[in-house]
Amino acid sequence: MALDPEKLTYQEKFDHLLKVLASRRFLDKEGLGNEVPFFICHYLPQDQLGTDRKRQQLKNRLAQQGVTVLDINLYDLVVEILQKRGSWQKILDNEPNISKEQLKELLQGMLDTEKYLIPTICEKMADQAFDVMFISGVGEVFPYIRSHNVLNNLQSKAKEHPTLMFFPGKYTHTLEDGASLDLFGRLHDDKYYRAFDIFNYEV
Repeated sequence: MALDPEKLTYQEKFDHLLKVLASRRFLDKEGLGNEVPFFICHYLPQDQLGTDRKRQQLKNRLAQQGVTVLDINLYDLVVEILQKRGSWQKILDNEPNISKEQLKELLQGMLDTEKYLIPTICEKMADQAFDVMFISGVGEVFPYIRSHNVLNNLQSKAKEHPTLMFFPGKYTHTLEDGASLDLFGRLHDDKYYRAFDIFNYEV
């Protein structure tokens, strides 16, 4: 039976995630019908801090059960990429003097998903043995990085192990509109249909 995450306590969400992510069925990607093993853990934006704490606890509990997590925070990844390119301090210095639109365009160019972001994620995947990958920091990198672009470009790269994206908003499915990642519960333009709602997954 599908769970409504908005009606669950932090502990109930945690218990469900731990049960699912530690299961052989999930780790072996069973019941997906040959779809990519991408899952969405959606939550209310105002629950960000609590969700961050639970994500860390979840990693620790999974480690105790022998399940290794590769935890990718998109904001931390962005800072790492810009620092490696020698652009981080330059952006900080210029930010007060340019418009938000100019800053967004600048960051979009410097952090092109296909050219920079995905290759960096792939490097981390190659450097560490893991059973499941977490992707977080989605809200922090909006609007210059969009969640559906990350997932679309990862499809051919991250097929061996399940990926769970922590998403501050709603992941909705309707017959009329298909599936949509509604960031912060307000932005309805990120069409992505190949991920599974983790709260609909049963073991």
